[in-house]
Amino acid sequence: MKTRIGVGAIALAALILRLLHLGTPKGFVFDEVYYVDGARDYLKYGVEVTGADPEFVVHPPVGKWLIALGIKLFGDNEFGWRFMGAFLGSVMVILIALITQRLFRNAFLTICASALLAMDGLALVQSRTALLDIYLSFFILLATYFFVMRWHWWTGITLGLAIATKWSGLYFLALFAAIALYRAFTLHTGRELVRPTLKTFLQYAIFPILIYFTSWTGWFVSNRGWARDYSSNIIASFLHYHSQMLGFHTGLVEKHSYQANPWSWLVMGRPTSFYYQSPKNCGADNCAQEVLALGTPFLWWLGAIALAVVIGFWIRSFAQKLYEPSLNIIIAGIAAGYLPWFFFQKRTVFAFYAIVFEPFLILAIIYCACLALIHLKNSRNTYILIGAIGAAIFINFIYFLPLFTGDVITYESWQARMWLPSWI
Repeated sequence: MKTRIGVGAIALAALILRLLHLGTPKGFVFDEVYYVDGARDYLKYGVEVTGADPEFVVHPPVGKWLIALGIKLFGDNEFGWRFMGAFLGSVMVILIALITQRLFRNAFLTICASALLAMDGLALVQSRTALLDIYLSFFILLATYFFVMRWHWWTGITLGLAIATKWSGLYFLALFAAIALYRAFTLHTGRELVRPTLKTFLQYAIFPILIYFTSWTGWFVSNRGWARDYSSNIIASFLHYHSQMLGFHTGLVEKHSYQANPWSWLVMGRPTSFYYQSPKNCGADNCAQEVLALGTPFLWWLGAIALAVVIGFWIRSFAQKLYEPSLNIIIAGIAAGYLPWFFFQKRTVFAFYAIVFEPFLILAIIYCACLALIHLKNSRNTYILIGAIGAAIFINFIYFLPLFTGDVITYESWQARMWLPSWI
């Protein structure tokens, strides 16, 4: 009961922080202009258009439908655009607690995990911005919870929604499907394999594909969708459209001032500036207002160290043929959410894509904390040390909070928070 109250209080605080002044900054932030426009089109036409003409869009509909839901509930304004992201971003604080409790069976660590996610700047910025990555991250984390609970039908459905938000959800589908098949092959032999194999195929192939196709219903029933008239065969038109989308994603090599190589993501080497203005109302000669998609530095730097530790322990457990669910989940999440981007060295990519694997980075920190508690036999000093680290992360989070929420501060205060030259 105390654990639930603790996690609930943290999630409530996260929700309040996400909703407070959610309409700030005014106007579109970064790529909101594309996704809000798409959400408006879905509400009006069921498909994205430009005036009377079809519009070429490169991401599936689910994330934009969720933005549209916020607009439907609260109006076509900044609060409406961003509400669903803020709400689901807060739900993620609960989800990571549920996963942690399932993996580690420790109330203290469960509360720590939810607190770490609530105290991260990247998660806060993404939750307060109408982009697609927060929705992708929510579905991936929800699918992970279903997966550790071994509710595979729900895992497949949720991964289908993830792919119908952004295609990068495919990496998680492939990896989770491989793990499910591996389990089936280790538990069954001969004819006994047929049924679990078919079941896994339905759960991780047929169901996600059906969910994905269903998400495009507006395109199928409309005559205004892009490439809708490419062929008299609607499936051929759909596949042609998707080949164009694939071509866009693989051919996106335009230089951007805030693009960041995946090697720098873990240490937040080049965070993305979503918004920057120099207003005149801060009581000083020079003011700054920025929304910077920066992970809380102490949290991410600690996470990078913890990940190295986890990789070492995972390699050892693999060599010894030991099965540690917590290690496998962490490695799977990092592998699916992070590793694929290293194969797109020429593509334009951004550090805020890291939000999708951030929960697994937090789980890596929790794993190291668990090791410390076990090896030091739950000593009082160990709890004090973990608490001190958490307090340092919290202070670090509060220090950078103006950059996460777009507050107006003096230019000198802004400059003091630019710890690395690459953050400017």
